[in-house]
Amino acid sequence: MPIIKSAKKAARQAEKRTEHNAEIKKAIKLAIKDFKKNPSVKTLAKAQSEIDKAVKKDLLKKNTAARRKAALHRIAKNAGVKLEKATAKVAKAVEKSATKVAKEADKVAKKATAKTASAKKIQSKAKVEKK
Repeated sequence: MPIIKSAKKAARQAEKRTEHNAEIKKAIKLAIKDFKKNPSVKTLAKAQSEIDKAVKKDLLKKNTAARRKAALHRIAKNAGVKLEKATAKVAKAVEKSATKVAKEADKVAKKATAKTASAKKIQSKAKVEKK
């Protein structure tokens, strides 16, 4: 048992972190178990999401997560889960948002060129008036 105040606090924090990490690991195991019981795109996404959250919180290493996700994909492929539909939807959404961003960029560029053109006209008028 720690005697120093900071060591006591560190012990309390370690205990809380251990409980929190155990909850996250339990959620991962539960999501994977659900996916293995009922392989579908939705359960696969849930399991991958839980694994990604653990990586983000440094609970799992990146390569460990990649290996586990690859194993999930193998299971999905063997079970006959169609992954292309979900991928196609994501690709369409990305393409749509990219088009919107490009249009917005064009609008901003047009406004900027219009402002610079009007600024140049004002500058030229000011030069003429000075003379």
